[in-house]
Amino acid sequence: MRRTALAALCLTTVAAAGLTGCLPGEDKAASKPKGPFAGLTGGEIADRSLTATTGASSLRLKGDIPDDESGGTIVIDMALNKKGECAGTLGLGGKGKADMIKTGDTIYMKYDEAFLRAQSDGESKADTQAVVDMMAGKWTKMSAKGKDAKDIASFCDLNSVLGGAEDGNSDATRGKTTTLDGTPAIVLHEKDGKDSYTLYVATEGKPYVLRIDSVSAKDPGTLTFGEYEKPVAAKKPAGKILDLDALSS
Repeated sequence: MRRTALAALCLTTVAAAGLTGCLPGEDKAASKPKGPFAGLTGGEIADRSLTATTGASSLRLKGDIPDDESGGTIVIDMALNKKGECAGTLGLGGKGKADMIKTGDTIYMKYDEAFLRAQSDGESKADTQAVVDMMAGKWTKMSAKGKDAKDIASFCDLNSVLGGAEDGNSDATRGKTTTLDGTPAIVLHEKDGKDSYTLYVATEGKPYVLRIDSVSAKDPGTLTFGEYEKPVAAKKPAGKILDLDALSS
């Protein structure tokens, strides 16, 4: 699992696809839009939403994201902040999931059996069963600075996840207004060649990005953003914890 899988949807749709000038844009000399963000073009709204979203100190990401390493799908539901803390789950598209917490320089993970078996592909049945017996349903820990932990830790780095998304000059076009999980929003449309993207931006309070839908042969999927500026419940799990670094030394 790599951060690029997350970035492929998050950054490509928010920062790249609509910021490459692939659309002619809206005629700013035409009559100015009314309603939420009155007088602003879709591109101007998108730029404001990027500024608000990248300025958040914490948020929650949820969605299905293509993984360019495995060719499968990562299912993420994670609260994270700019301190590098996180708490949530990572799944492997029907092949199990793992609970994950990062606080300080330590990553805590609890894997289910399906996840462990999927990760043991190619190993002997005996070795796979030994791993399942030892780790399934139990909290483990490892240093976030370890070689094997860097890619996992990157899921918790909000600065890294949103890095580069502050660039502007979007060519988004305005769509309808709607309500997304109780939050009033405006729909924006982006297009990059054959790929298209739909952004939902909050119309009340700060113009945070609420959801991105990607219709792309390479990176299809949906990512939702929420719980902006809320504390991340990243605390060391209670009870016995298996030290993976000690086992591998």
